[in-house]
Amino acid sequence: MKNTKGTFIVKVDNYQSGTWQGRVIWADENVTEHFRSTLELMKLIDEAVSAQAASMQLPGDSVSAS
Repeated sequence: MKNTKGTFIVKVDNYQSGTWQGRVIWADENVTEHFRSTLELMKLIDEAVSAQAASMQLPGDSVSAS
């Protein structure tokens, strides 16, 4: 897999029930998503980076399990 990076801006609007609520902005794509928990924030970032990596993969490239 290629080295995939992303820039994210996290804006925490509230701290409730032991977790964060707010917005995350994917600066590279200018996309904003709202999150209701820290776990949801991590999932959003993971999905964005995974989607970027998949779009960067050239036809015929394969990911081998090492």
